[in-house]
Amino acid sequence: MSTSIFYHAGCPVCVNAEQELLNLISTDVEIVNLGESKNRIQEAESAGVKSVPALVTPNGNVMHINFGAAMADLKG
Repeated sequence: MSTSIFYHAGCPVCVNAEQELLNLISTDVEIVNLGESKNRIQEAESAGVKSVPALVTPNGNVMHINFGAAMADLKG
C-alpha cells in the first residue's frame, strides 16, 4: 500500500489542515456529486465551498483541493 504525503509550510493554516486531515481518518465522509445533485449546490456554498473538489470537515473548515470547477460553473 502506498503512503499519502501531506506537505505544508508550518503556518497556522497548514497546521490546522494537518489536524483536520488526521481527524478525518477515523470519521465517515459523505460524497456529493454536485453535477448530479444540483439541489445541494446552495448547501455547499453556505458551507463555504468556492470551487470543487472541496472537503468540508466536521469542524466547518473547507479544504479546497486542486481546482476543477468554480461553483458558478456547476449552476450553468
